[in-house]
Amino acid sequence: MKKMRLAAAVAFAAAMAMSVTAMADDTFKIGGIGPLTGGAAIYGNAVMNAAQIAVDEINEAGGIAGVQVEFMPQDDEHDAEKSVSAYNKLKDDGMQILLGTVTSTPCVAVSAEAANDNLFLLTPSGSSPDAIAAGDNAFRICFSDPDQGYASAQYIEEHQLAKKVGVIYNSSDVYSTGILATFQAGAAEASFELLDPQAFTDDSKTDFSAQLQYLKDNGAELVFLPIYYDAASVILTQAAGMDFAPIWFGVDGMDGILTMEGFNYDLAEGVMLLTPFSADAEDELTQNFVASYQDKYGEIPNQFAADAYDGIYTIKAAIEQAGVTPDMSISDICDGLKAAMTEIEVTGVTGTMTWTADGEPNKSPKAVVIENGVYVSAE
Repeated sequence: MKKMRLAAAVAFAAAMAMSVTAMADDTFKIGGIGPLTGGAAIYGNAVMNAAQIAVDEINEAGGIAGVQVEFMPQDDEHDAEKSVSAYNKLKDDGMQILLGTVTSTPCVAVSAEAANDNLFLLTPSGSSPDAIAAGDNAFRICFSDPDQGYASAQYIEEHQLAKKVGVIYNSSDVYSTGILATFQAGAAEASFELLDPQAFTDDSKTDFSAQLQYLKDNGAELVFLPIYYDAASVILTQAAGMDFAPIWFGVDGMDGILTMEGFNYDLAEGVMLLTPFSADAEDELTQNFVASYQDKYGEIPNQFAADAYDGIYTIKAAIEQAGVTPDMSISDICDGLKAAMTEIEVTGVTGTMTWTADGEPNKSPKAVVIENGVYVSAE
């Protein structure tokens, strides 16, 4: 009797194992890594929220070539070590493709791991050049830092926004210093005067009085902020207290300032951003995405959400182009997708995109300005 029960148990376990394998073989498993808690959580939650919307839409429409998609988000708290731990957990959970990471420094660490594993990585918003430099398996949706810096300088020059331009940047952050370097290159070709860039570090981002006083005393008409929204909110608050009101011009890291708790949103009135996404765009794709996001999460999606939404649909397009299936190895899936990325064209809420073999997207930036607490086109 015991032998019969043991045999039955073994048979049941084997059947369950076969069932789990079959389920895995019938599902594309996409991992997501980003800060869901901590100071950069606005970015990470926006990415995971929008990615889930895209996955739900795809599954409701029949999946990818008839195959359903499972999205598996993990928190890294904007920390490189924790991001690698999240990556390893996702691998243990059966991840086949990664949408991530959200921020640049963790993405540098994780992309090295993904390159070693030959696992396909598409970062929605890791903008550092190093974020996808470890291997040919990595691509991005967002503009790179060099693109943002140079394009911002060009935009300021072409629209003659100011004759004297100041900068406040984070010298301890690869994202901020990378954008600054190419902004300076673009400024060297422009007619405006660039004042000495004013630095801060992660350890000194609570008091900007010295930087602001320098810019005010030297007549800065526009201040370029290649930084994240948390430091930017402090700068705007302290500048208002000093009666200093230049044009504020940011990049994608500033997106999220309108959802910060405790921030006086009136201080962001007139802030300009160079971004590929404008929530007030009139095309049907953007309107549907914004409506879906608002219905589910009660707020207007930011650029990070838009990048993630396009990221999931880009993965779908690459899977369909490559003809890969979920029963293939991670490496074989990756080989198929990285070849497909240079062959596809995707029209999303952040524009129409193609990709080069080094993982960079080709698309056009847009300028938006904050008016009455929302982003509107600056054109």
